[in-house]
Amino acid sequence: MGFNARHYFIAIIAIVTVAFIIAGCSNTDGGKMSKPPVAVEITKVSHENIRDIGTFSGTLSPRSSFTVSPKVAGRLQRLTVDIGDVVHSGQMIAVLDDEEYVQDVLQAKADLAVAQAQKVQTESALNLASRELERVKTLREKDFVSESDMDQAQSEYDAAYANHQVANAQLEKRKAELKSAEVRQSYTRITVSWEEGPATRVVGERYVDEGAMLTPNSAIVSILDNSSMTAEIDVIERDYPKIRIGQPAIISTDAFANEDFVGKINRIAPMLQESSRQAKVEIDVPNPDGNLRPGMFARVQIEFQTHENAIVIPTSALARRNEHEGVFIIDRDTMTAKFVEVQTGIRQDDRIEVIKPELKGEIVVLGHHLLEDGGAIRLPNAKPQNNGEMSK
Repeated sequence: MGFNARHYFIAIIAIVTVAFIIAGCSNTDGGKMSKPPVAVEITKVSHENIRDIGTFSGTLSPRSSFTVSPKVAGRLQRLTVDIGDVVHSGQMIAVLDDEEYVQDVLQAKADLAVAQAQKVQTESALNLASRELERVKTLREKDFVSESDMDQAQSEYDAAYANHQVANAQLEKRKAELKSAEVRQSYTRITVSWEEGPATRVVGERYVDEGAMLTPNSAIVSILDNSSMTAEIDVIERDYPKIRIGQPAIISTDAFANEDFVGKINRIAPMLQESSRQAKVEIDVPNPDGNLRPGMFARVQIEFQTHENAIVIPTSALARRNEHEGVFIIDRDTMTAKFVEVQTGIRQDDRIEVIKPELKGEIVVLGHHLLEDGGAIRLPNAKPQNNGEMSK
């Protein structure tokens, strides 16, 4: 009884072992043949125009701006403009308390009057000394006066002449002091002016209120020229060689999401910042309607180049195998996909240019992550092929 049971147990173990061996052989020898086709989506290789477009972000600033400040100290008596007001060149926008400067002008005028009187006085004394000198010379020629009298008359004339010269200098000094006092008084009437650009500009900011005590160069308001904007962007080292003066650019903003503004590159920094490896680029953007405002966030697109009739595929078709980038080209006759290494060029949105080889036909765009070179595929809506071994 025990002997039969032992033989029965050994037979069971033998059967299980053979079964494992058969299963292992089946998995190693026929694994590839039994692997099911991979379901994929495909598209045709196309020939299209593709553009190399750089996309950047930046900030809009006015074409020009300056801050209006007083040249002299004083209390701000009146401010005639505010934020958003339009001003023209030569317009007075603020007045300082000028009482002190008026007194300076009056004092300068009084000093000038004294200098003028002194000039008249010294001129009269000079005339007298001149006549006396001529008289003494005449008498000396006839030996009616001594040599010392002659020297005395000459000395008095020289002194009168010197006093007259000093009086003339004092008069000119007082005239200059009066002019300076009048100029300082005029500085209490603060105006705006510019040489180039449109006839009018706009007040951007107000920094002080009426009644404030101002020192020279204290900011009162800022004046902006919004007739044209400047979009400032940073360009990375890879795109820097593609930038050139006069290149067109398309600018869009959040405020006017459905409107594009056309500008041109006007300035390119001659160097890249070492910390960021980026260069400043300025783009002039005409703003005749005044819609664009300083400080707006700007999205900038610059077209570097366009390739016409290029081989174009979806970026989703790209796959990597053994550190090589390529695509899977399908063969409908054998229903397999072959991996072909490619060299790519311009990338635009979800499309990319293939420089070489000359691709044609259909390629896999979805499911290639499961594919191997020469692997079987199954297309959407296509009936799967029966495997011979499985049908037995």
